[in-house]
Amino acid sequence: MQKKTSVVIVSPALANANNGNWQTAWRWQRMLSPLYPTRIVREWHHDPGTGPDAVMLALHARRSALSIADWARAHRGRGLAVVLTGTDLYRDIQTDAEAQQSLALAQRLVVLQERGPEALPEALRPKARVIFQSTTARQALPKTGQHLRAVMVGHLREEKSPQTLFQAAHLLRDETDIRIDHVGEALDTALGAQACLAAGECPGYHWLGGLPHETVRRRIQRAHVLVHASRMEGGAHVVMEAVASGTPVLASRVPGNVGMLGEDYEGYFEHGDARALAALLRRCRAGLQHPANPGDDLLGRLRAQCQLRAPLFDPAAEQAALRQLVQDLLEMP
Repeated sequence: MQKKTSVVIVSPALANANNGNWQTAWRWQRMLSPLYPTRIVREWHHDPGTGPDAVMLALHARRSALSIADWARAHRGRGLAVVLTGTDLYRDIQTDAEAQQSLALAQRLVVLQERGPEALPEALRPKARVIFQSTTARQALPKTGQHLRAVMVGHLREEKSPQTLFQAAHLLRDETDIRIDHVGEALDTALGAQACLAAGECPGYHWLGGLPHETVRRRIQRAHVLVHASRMEGGAHVVMEAVASGTPVLASRVPGNVGMLGEDYEGYFEHGDARALAALLRRCRAGLQHPANPGDDLLGRLRAQCQLRAPLFDPAAEQAALRQLVQDLLEMP
């Protein structure tokens, strides 16, 4: 019996990484499996014994470059889509030869937010396709009015700009009605040391380390706001998870965040500006203390703006776009 046409997803991060790339790969496998046998690998090498692989979805232009090049040789360039991360779009494709080659070899370039195509060389933009990632909606949980609870989620590494949160925590250290939870493993030991120092010096700041994904989602549901301070993003999972949980976002004004939340969103601060982040947290806290005051109900307006963006992150929309991408790759010459 002939084997069904299969799809292979190349993800440099597997389950033990517990990061956004793995969440994407795992979710896409589940969305495609009813139509195509789909597996996830860290690296792909041509092996006739594995069956008739017809489509590769490769996450990360630079880190998956060898798999992308092997696929292009084995399949004469057919059936290949490269999914671009934040470090791809806003760093690697500008300087890294392997990442640039991956763009050239791909039939389709998938970006995960609406500003993504702008970061590509103009000649390659016709290859681009925007597929918003998705998550299941969660009911907004009741929240205390006694203090503002913020949560930031992301492993401690330079791209996530945790220093901005540390600095904001120091600026707010005497304000007992603002509490900040920080979730993420210390991938950078120096940043882990800074997190420990901030936790010791700032009573309202708590570094929780790495937590299981379901635990993280519940913490997002219980928070008044999610803080997302990144320097570069391809389309952050935690942003859509917050939006789908009725939790507004305070985000750095970088293209990856603007592409998720929209140009006119009111919850931005300039990247690295801890004073602006602290000011936004104070304004959100003030909305809790004076909920009847319509003059500056920033928290309420952010909640309403996020609600308008929530349909973009619906699982049915992502599944339809993903299956259409695979079908197009199968039909392209």
